[in-house]
Amino acid sequence: MSETRILFGFHAVTGRLRRRPDSVLEILVDASRRDARARDLLARAQTAGVRVIEAEAARIDKLTGTSKHQGVAARVAEIKLDVHLDDILAKATEAPLLLVLDGVQDPHNLGACLRVADAFGAQAVIAPKDRAVGMTPVVAKVASGAAETVPYLQVTNLSRSLREMQEAGIWVMGADQDCPTSIAGVKLDGPVAWVLGAEGEGLRRLTRENCDQLLSIPMQGSVGSLNVSVAAGVCLYESRRQRLAKPS
Repeated sequence: MSETRILFGFHAVTGRLRRRPDSVLEILVDASRRDARARDLLARAQTAGVRVIEAEAARIDKLTGTSKHQGVAARVAEIKLDVHLDDILAKATEAPLLLVLDGVQDPHNLGACLRVADAFGAQAVIAPKDRAVGMTPVVAKVASGAAETVPYLQVTNLSRSLREMQEAGIWVMGADQDCPTSIAGVKLDGPVAWVLGAEGEGLRRLTRENCDQLLSIPMQGSVGSLNVSVAAGVCLYESRRQRLAKPS
């Protein structure tokens, strides 16, 4: 029997209903919600033949472990994504585009990074097992469905994994706002793994040393750095933009 998990929040639950309605076992909706979002969700569930339970907010609080569930939660079958880099690379239908996170511990940041990875076609998000947040219901909520489409790989030794990527012909690019070389004008349309550190701390020394090149994002304002998910979006977008502009 498949393992089950809890999703909560409209984006996460609606995303699963849209992508894999067969995996949604039941949905709990706050009985007091009668707005358009709730009606749309109920209509989608009815079309998919998914059981809907009206519940008090306190029951959904207990099920999800939070009060920030927007009045909706779902019990779903676990979707198994690839957990090994070799499998992901073997199935890739284009040059690899990967996002590597070094020391990102905020679940909201990880969820947002998964979302931008999905948006720009990254095949996986990779992080170390230590000093990094795991896959949690909060991550899934913020990811808005991307937690079910983008594999999140946590590796024992990040430096070794970066070297394995290089051996596979992937150019490992580290984002470092103090680097004088910007992403503007750098060729990024081939096999690329973008490596980003936690906001404030940046990349760890060993991680920096295992990058093929360090690049910065050109910025015009007064702020000194970007949130990691925003920076990830900029870097992945630039790689995707160059690929789309490349003559076929």
